[in-house]
Amino acid sequence: MAPYLAAVRNYWSLLPAIAVCVVLIAIYAVPTLVNPQWTSNILGMFKQQPDGAEAVGPVQLGPKQVYSRRMLAGALVLGALALVGFNVSLNREANGCYIAAKAWGASDDKSQTADPCINMIYGNFIGDGSGEVIEKVQQPVAAYQLVRGHKPKYLKWIQNSPSYDETDFLVGIFGTCGSDVKVKQEDTRITVVYDAKEPCPVGNDISLLPIELKKPLGDREIVTVDGKPMKEINPDMDSWWSVLGKLATGG
Repeated sequence: MAPYLAAVRNYWSLLPAIAVCVVLIAIYAVPTLVNPQWTSNILGMFKQQPDGAEAVGPVQLGPKQVYSRRMLAGALVLGALALVGFNVSLNREANGCYIAAKAWGASDDKSQTADPCINMIYGNFIGDGSGEVIEKVQQPVAAYQLVRGHKPKYLKWIQNSPSYDETDFLVGIFGTCGSDVKVKQEDTRITVVYDAKEPCPVGNDISLLPIELKKPLGDREIVTVDGKPMKEINPDMDSWWSVLGKLATGG
């Protein structure tokens, strides 16, 4: 199976539920758009005549009937496209959240991946990185994502979504540890640590801390324990062009 279709969420996951509707609409709508008389003749073949009545030939459609049937067929085609588009849109959001959560280190769990924008990744509820460290030993934080000037689209769909205007970069950490992340802003660098004696337990959900800087980041480096540079990541939702490509190729 192609890698994309093997993902927990993919753009075809809801399609079987609407495939029958789309096919039935297409069987009627497409021939009607080309020539409404064709579908009128075919449907007329199934019309029952009263007992003893002579069979009659197909009824010729007038200009107004041709126009109205083409309008109906066009509306049905648009409805079918809307159904497919709605399916893709829902799954585009879910895929974006799933991809982002995995990039931050979340593990797969069927109870979480069913709705990743709610259960796998969300804005931090307690703590904003401010305050002084209190432990003698701190733990490193692995990665960050720039928001200022980038505006990752998946952020619009998660719980407690950070504000684009009030966030310079994000720090992601497993859900139970967000309140103990500390950020120190200096003139030459930004230091991010997890203020605890033991590393944060690995989990299947990610809490995102939005960090607003007092002054522009500039050429300052974002580092963690012992001045080690943090990894910059940039997960996001697929563009609509990428979605169409993956729908066409399954890749």
